[in-house]
Amino acid sequence: MSAVAWIAVGSLVVWVWLLLGQGFFWRTDQRLPGRAAPAHWPSVAIVVPARDEADMLPVSLPSLLAQDYPGTAEVFLVDDCSKDGTGDLARELSVRCAGLPVTVVSPGEPEPGWTGKLWAVRHGIALARSRDPEYLLLTDADIAHEPDSLRELVAAADSGGFDLVSQMARLRVESVWERLVVPAFVYFFSQLYPFRWVNRAGTRTAAAAGGCVLLRTEAAVRARVPDSIRQAVIDDVSLARAVQRSGGRIWLGLAERVDSVRPYPRLADLWRMVSRSAYAQLRHSPLVLLGTVLGLALIYLAPPVTLVAGLLGGEPAAAWAGGAAWAVMAGTYMPMLGYYRQSLWLAPLLPFTAMLYLLMTVDSAVQHYRGRGAAWKGRTYARPEAAPDQ
Repeated sequence: MSAVAWIAVGSLVVWVWLLLGQGFFWRTDQRLPGRAAPAHWPSVAIVVPARDEADMLPVSLPSLLAQDYPGTAEVFLVDDCSKDGTGDLARELSVRCAGLPVTVVSPGEPEPGWTGKLWAVRHGIALARSRDPEYLLLTDADIAHEPDSLRELVAAADSGGFDLVSQMARLRVESVWERLVVPAFVYFFSQLYPFRWVNRAGTRTAAAAGGCVLLRTEAAVRARVPDSIRQAVIDDVSLARAVQRSGGRIWLGLAERVDSVRPYPRLADLWRMVSRSAYAQLRHSPLVLLGTVLGLALIYLAPPVTLVAGLLGGEPAAAWAGGAAWAVMAGTYMPMLGYYRQSLWLAPLLPFTAMLYLLMTVDSAVQHYRGRGAAWKGRTYARPEAAPDQ
């Protein structure tokens, strides 16, 4: 066989392995587990870090205030040095919208060694613990919750004995670029961290979705959260690992009652979202970056390329293997498109989307070496160094 045919066969072999051996990552049935109501509804503190979120708060904050929760719950919104009046707007909304009590604080700029979000989370948790809550709900300022969201999360954690329950919020898919890129973002995440593996007792795979994390307070204390992860750019995965390492049980799934309201209408918006942390995901390693680029090329780009090359060059083996790999790829993507209520005709376009992600990842590395890595809302975080214990 020719080199093209061997590449096509190699890609097909990888896809068969991904289909059967990667925790059935492509399935979308990991939803909140059995949710029997607890005999006693525990108290919950809702911590919301917010930096320049005045556009999002009118939708997200009222959804938290309107939680239909049978127990005691309180919202702590931490204004992370916003310049758009986020804190004042939060206070105004807390008065205008009846519901859960709200406390708004502004801790100032983060100390060296802390990312801004985790600095805000630290102050929110410290303030919340003065109320001695049994659970902490860490949720972003661009996340809207249905009225029963908190009740369902607590019931799932209590009945399942989980120390951390996290839901991947359903991201917005309205613009053309959102439809093309967003479902693939969650698809790739679940491929890296198969939800079934995360949720399996005794697993070594740990992940969470930072927009919605319910955490037992005693588990947070045991894992020294957030101090133990204070430099993390990808804070949700780091949080899950810290809880797991300290002996906690974690659960991760797709949300049905939790939605992100942040729009990404342009490709440039989505590009920034991915590239700001992609190289951090690769531990800032040039060798891992090279392996990732080659892997993405073999897995996602080779199938259509070898199919066309085989058809044009009269190589049936290359055409057959490339076409079969592309078909398996598209088939594994369809459940995620269904979850996002998108046309299944988008599935064959996954190689094009993967090429965009490949370029975003390379750009993330380029920006890192230019000193602009992990930039978010006016802050840039360099490669984390070992921080002294506190």
